[in-house]
Amino acid sequence: MAFRPDHELHRRRFGRNVGLGVTLLAFVMIVFGLTVVKVTNGDPMRAFDHTIRPELAEKARK
Repeated sequence: MAFRPDHELHRRRFGRNVGLGVTLLAFVMIVFGLTVVKVTNGDPMRAFDHTIRPELAEKARK
């Protein structure tokens, strides 16, 4: 039992899927890279908690 050759439409669709997959992978790698840089810099990650933080108030006065 032999397989029939792929239709031209399937080859084009496969090419688009590969392109989309590469684009999504690049986006994920950029976000991952930015996350790794942010975490390794040791920047304090704080949520917006509606409280006054003295270290930020001092920077605003200068």
